[in-house]
Amino acid sequence: MNTPGGNTVTTAEHTMALLFSMVRQIPQATVSMKQGKWEKKKFMGVEVFNKTLGIIGLGNIGVQVARMAQGMGMNVIAYDPYLNEEKARALGIKAAGLDELIQNADFITVHAPLTNETKYIINAERIAMMKDGVRIINAARGGIVDEKALYDALKSGKVAAAAIDVFEKEPADSTACPLLELDNVICTPHLGAATEEAQENVAIAIAEQIVDYLLSGTIRHAVNFPSVPADVLPAIQPYINLAERLGSFLSQTIDRGINEITVEYRGDVAKLVLAPITAAVLKGVLALILEETVNFVNASLIAKERGIEVKEITTADAGDYHSMLVVRIMVDKKESMVAGVLYGKKEPRIIRVNNFTVEIVPEGEMLLLSNIDKPGVIGNIGTLLGENSINISRMQFGREKLGGKAVSVVSIDTPVSKEILAEIKKLPNVLSVKQIQLPV
Repeated sequence: MNTPGGNTVTTAEHTMALLFSMVRQIPQATVSMKQGKWEKKKFMGVEVFNKTLGIIGLGNIGVQVARMAQGMGMNVIAYDPYLNEEKARALGIKAAGLDELIQNADFITVHAPLTNETKYIINAERIAMMKDGVRIINAARGGIVDEKALYDALKSGKVAAAAIDVFEKEPADSTACPLLELDNVICTPHLGAATEEAQENVAIAIAEQIVDYLLSGTIRHAVNFPSVPADVLPAIQPYINLAERLGSFLSQTIDRGINEITVEYRGDVAKLVLAPITAAVLKGVLALILEETVNFVNASLIAKERGIEVKEITTADAGDYHSMLVVRIMVDKKESMVAGVLYGKKEPRIIRVNNFTVEIVPEGEMLLLSNIDKPGVIGNIGTLLGENSINISRMQFGREKLGGKAVSVVSIDTPVSKEILAEIKKLPNVLSVKQIQLPV
């Protein structure tokens, strides 16, 4: 089990503490005074009032930071793949694309998990797009900010200052992290959740959850177990596995701003207990990008908190199959869809992606390509991957019509770099490419 929310306020408060310590140079001034100096002119600060704070990742902690910043008179803009316009308006903030946020923020703070998508999301290229004199805060995860790129930008003055609580290698030291040598960097040793209140809240919450389970069988905030009776679980477990993979696959094909998630149950599966299967879809959709831990129990609540409408539809008709799951995601009035079935009652398969009929084994590393159905596309992809020592384990294809749009799914043994993805996008007749990562 975990205890989501136990350290939300504490981490948000630490972010604001880092912000104020950075803009008023409080740690540096303290050291100076303790050395017997009075360097009032040296430590000129800046106000945060009426400045723009850009928040990357608007989960529970990001929302708390936004509210605190608004209380200080700051203008807040936020980037989050699952933030839609309605939710942003309710919070009184502006939803923005990542590049828009990068270009317009006076201060930038990150509150996202470390994933392949967020690894070095702040890098040399994006720093070059920022305002001169921007200030950066990272109290989320080491590796989200490229420390080498940040070091160079701090040395040049492009970035005026940084406040860092988390590092790529921890414990951090000046040998592994040259940032610690710079006077315009303030740092703390991963203290985001380190308050007496947060530790007490987490301890009480986990104790209560264990007591509830032992006394009444109630499971709350379980990481790997849905809250269903033991005699029901064997029948729905294969569908839970399929549902989570469908949700995860589909979420990695879209960009941002989910408005609605619909789960269709077709055929025999519609007769089962559906709530945990729907929760598995939501867990798959939300888990890869959100900062908070998403599990079978809190997935529905997290979707609701983010203004995502969740629908369930049941029908007896599953076409040529006994049962079928269909997941649809609406993003700004544009729908994306994936459908899946079980082979042999337990082996998950994806049989449709949007308008394309396919047969995909949803596991491991995959590349999902949209392309024009013309000769040479598959050969070019295979050659490029081979030249980069990327082994192909499976390939599946689907097309609307001869010579029209097509989809290609290439299963690979190891993930590809962003540079290789960029090369694939440049290949003739390739329209787009997404890297998909699912459990093996």
